[in-house]
Order: sequence, then C-alpha cells, then structure tokens
Amino acid sequence: MTDAALLAPAPSGALPPATGRPSFSVIMAAYQAESTIADALRTALTQTQPPLEVVVCDDGSTDGTPRILEGFGDRVRVLRQANSGASVAKNAAAEAASGDFVAIMDADDLWEPGRLERLGDLAAARPDVDLMTTDAWFLVDAARRGTFYQANGPFPIEDQATEILRRNYFFAHVAVRRSVWLKHGGFEPGRLQGEDWDFWLRLLFAGCLAGCVAEPLADYRIHPASLSADRTSSLMARVEVLDRAAATQPLTPAQRDVLAQARREYLHRARAAHTERALLDAAPDRRRASFELLRTPGTSPRARVQAAAAMLAPGWAGRRLRAQQAGRGRARTDRDIR
Repeated sequence: MTDAALLAPAPSGALPPATGRPSFSVIMAAYQAESTIADALRTALTQTQPPLEVVVCDDGSTDGTPRILEGFGDRVRVLRQANSGASVAKNAAAEAASGDFVAIMDADDLWEPGRLERLGDLAAARPDVDLMTTDAWFLVDAARRGTFYQANGPFPIEDQATEILRRNYFFAHVAVRRSVWLKHGGFEPGRLQGEDWDFWLRLLFAGCLAGCVAEPLADYRIHPASLSADRTSSLMARVEVLDRAAATQPLTPAQRDVLAQARREYLHRARAAHTERALLDAAPDRRRASFELLRTPGTSPRARVQAAAAMLAPGWAGRRLRAQQAGRGRARTDRDIR
C-alpha cells in the first residue's frame, strides 16, 4: 500500500484477487435515541461512497425513536425487537444486512462524509483484511477533545492477537466482513459491557487480520456524565473478557503473561475506581473497598498508604477526594479525554 494512512499487517502470502471495492451495510442498534439518531443517520446516508443500505434494529424504544425512524422512509431499513440489549440488536441487523462488510454505527455518533470511502480504499488495497476501523474524535459538549488513538496508543500492525490482550485497540465503529461475522456468531448475547472487545479478540485468534485508516473520520460522543459513570463495572467487564480468553483461547506462554499483566492492571483500576466512588459518596462499603484496594496486586506504595488512611478515616478521605475533584474538575479515576 502506498497510502500512508492505510495500516494493516504485512500479508502472510499472496493477496486474494482484487474484486473491486466492497459494499458496506451500515448497522445500528437504537434504544431511546430520539435526541441523536436523526443526526447520526444523516451522516451515514450522505457518505461520498454511499452505503448499500442502512439497517437499524430498534431495541424496544418507548420514546420518539420509532417515529423518527419512520421519517426516513425507505432510506433506512428498520427492524424491531423487544428490549434485549445492544448485542442482540446488532447481531440481528448484521444478519439482515447484505453488504460485503457491516459497518457498526452508534445512534449518538457522527461520521465524516468520506469515512466509508476510506474504508473502501483500505479494503480494496488489502482484500485479506476482515476487520477495519478509523481514528475518531472524542466529542465532549460539542467540542472535539483529542482522538481515539492519541488517548489509547497507536493501532498495532504486528502481532495483533497478542496486542488485543493488552487493550481494545479498535475504535467502536468497526467494519466487519459479514461472512466472518456470521461464521463466528457476532456479539455474545447478554454481555452488557466488553462485548466488542470480546468479539474482536475471538476474531483475531481465529486468524482474522485487522486494518485501520489513521485519520479521524468520526465523532464519538462522550457525555460528560459518562466520563466517570460506572467506571468500576466497565473495568471489571474487561477483567471478565480476559478471563474468558484465558479459558477458551489457545494462548502461548508469552500471551498468557501479557494477559495476566493486563488483568492485574484492569483489576487494580477497577478497585481504585470503586474505592474512590465509595469514598466520594460516603457509601457503607467504603472501608471494605479501601481494604480490597490495599490488598490488590499492583497498588503502589503511595496508594497503599492512602487506602490504609481511608480505612481508618473514611470521612476525612472522602472530603479530601471531593476537594481534589473540585480542583481538577474531574475525579482521579475518570476517563482522561484530552
């Protein structure tokens, strides 16, 4: 590839014969999305390489989402189901789609007009790639605040199966070859968090290759409340993804070491977030949370001292954290979006 923005691993052999540019079906799970879904769909429908179709699975919305979807007429294909979760809704939309790739879009995010065209460039140049993404802007209060790969490290083009054990290095709006999606079952139904990382991990360990367009071609909306919302459960979901990988994937000794280190880090971050929230909220379990953090591997000496102090004087520790939060404008364990 001569286009420096198109990133992919070196081919393992001769590339499959070129068959032209692939088609893309945009798929979306929607639930109570009346305030954002129209803008999102308009950016999907006005791509410089138009999608073959846009398929939305309404996951039992009771607000104005169904009415807004009706307003798009036959430009959007709408499926409806009782509320079953985003994983089930995305799987249903992917199964109903007919494009070569299904490109996931969230109901509250926006695409640059050339996003599908650039993904098509990558797919045409590398027909052996089955997962594709792009960089994206974080959108906070309608302002762009840095990009996904600035915040999460670069997209890896070597040893992708090992690197996916360290972190989910995919921006959320991944395009997946539809035949691969259906072969491997899609997202795990019932998994409320970490379902995307779990799916990408399974595909990479099945031998799929991933590529990235290193250009920010989407706006990923971060609601101010979500910067700190439920960080504990989000981080614990990552621990669960790694536990599943350890039990089901054929890991090498080196990969098991990588997984174990990542698990320790996510567990520590989860317990730190839980302890901080418990102290800030003066929760009944704040002493217990401080004790669990104190005994968690990877806790620094300074953090151990702070956890021990919080066990002895949780009221003082909570007041101190609230003062720090007021000073920096966010909690210490909030997501850092620059």
